[in-house]
Amino acid sequence: MRSQNRTSRQRARIITVSAVAAAGALALSGCSPEVQRGWLPTDRDTTSNTPIITDLWVNSWIAAMVIGMITWALILWCIVAYRRRKGTRGFPRQTSYNLPLEIFYTAIPLFLVFTFFYFTDRDQRAIDTPNANPDVTVNVVGKQWSWDFNYKQGGVVKDDVHEAGTQAQLTGQPIDLNTLPTLYLPVGKSVTVELTSRDVIHSFWVPAFLQKRDMIPGKPNYMYFTPQKEGTYDGKCAELCGEYHSEMLFRVKVVSEAEFQAHLAGLDKGLLDTKYDRNPNQNQK
Repeated sequence: MRSQNRTSRQRARIITVSAVAAAGALALSGCSPEVQRGWLPTDRDTTSNTPIITDLWVNSWIAAMVIGMITWALILWCIVAYRRRKGTRGFPRQTSYNLPLEIFYTAIPLFLVFTFFYFTDRDQRAIDTPNANPDVTVNVVGKQWSWDFNYKQGGVVKDDVHEAGTQAQLTGQPIDLNTLPTLYLPVGKSVTVELTSRDVIHSFWVPAFLQKRDMIPGKPNYMYFTPQKEGTYDGKCAELCGEYHSEMLFRVKVVSEAEFQAHLAGLDKGLLDTKYDRNPNQNQK
């Protein structure tokens, strides 16, 4: 009997020490920038939307981890507390119920679902609220397998100008990234991005912006944000769109307003309209 009690105390001590060590390691790892942003591929303040998305992501994982730890603790407790004792004969009662407990484990999951829904809906509405008077409106057009950029007059854009991109050529060798189609945006200015497609479904994705939108022929889509940090960000098509999908690359440069205006001054006047579209379903007679 003493041996069993000693073994039980040792097991309890080991479990306690392990739990404290795990909690300490988790707390210390939370100090790193990577953990604080949930290992997302960007800094917190890259755009006006990245803090909202980062907080939703990180807090959702924290809630999931806490709920998971409580659930596993309850499972292990039930395994230990209601295990079959030595010398027990026959089977335990097979039909029983506990109404308060059943209400509890029905209500709690519903509460969690509604809580996650509330915060997700709140943040999605904040992200997708249109800019009433954006400083920059740019029509990004996806095409097999490159991008066109139409900068529309209004705000800090004085004239309609455009830039037509050409497909990247991946040969297995390093490429000159400066030759990729590049979207210029001024730092600190509100931006509306209108997303359209010339042919098939594409998807506009800049990982550092933590947002992605499909580009569907005949159905414009939109993104609203304010770039807050100067820099060059990689982008790509995130929807399988044909043979050279992997070569549909682009970049986004967030620059000062003076550099933005200098870039626009070197572009061709006017906008690239739908006469360049290729959509067999709409062209049938």
